[in-house]
Amino acid sequence: MIEAINAGEIDRFYELVQRYQQALFNFGLRICGQAADAEDMVQDTFLNVFKYLKTFRFETQFKNWLYRIAMSACIKRRRRSRFAPERELSLDEFLPSDEQIAVDTPAWAREPLDRVLDEELARRIEDAILALPEAYRPVLVLRDLEGFSTEETAQILGLTPGNVKVRLHRARLFVREQLKEYFSHDPHRSA
Repeated sequence: MIEAINAGEIDRFYELVQRYQQALFNFGLRICGQAADAEDMVQDTFLNVFKYLKTFRFETQFKNWLYRIAMSACIKRRRRSRFAPERELSLDEFLPSDEQIAVDTPAWAREPLDRVLDEELARRIEDAILALPEAYRPVLVLRDLEGFSTEETAQILGLTPGNVKVRLHRARLFVREQLKEYFSHDPHRSA
């Protein structure tokens, strides 16, 4: 497909986007923490891929090259918005909605308990990943969530495999520590 695009079949680029856009969005969401930033990162990534695809030399897997561009887009986006507010607030957010006024019971009370607990754990894990220091989050996301090998992660991030292993170990310890309180208070866990 890459060779076809480089040979002038530009319409095949859409296939490339379709194949990777959801995975990149999920990656961006885990790294950036906000859906809008993840969307922007995906767009920036594909713009750069389109711009530099002719320079791809097949010395590595295309997916690794793609994620390296995505990681670079995340870093650039984070630098640009370092002094920007985390998110913009709307006045509407402070006003009660019609649903809030009409419903007396909270939404979680109407859902099955297992689903509420699964969603709560997922939120806790997501929060723990987002709380990771910037040096560790990409390593954990690439290795444990995206399934890249240590060598591939090192290549994507421009690190040595040894450095990836150290950062991954520290990231896992950090996440475990963040989740320790949740599991110590979970009445459903097995003894």
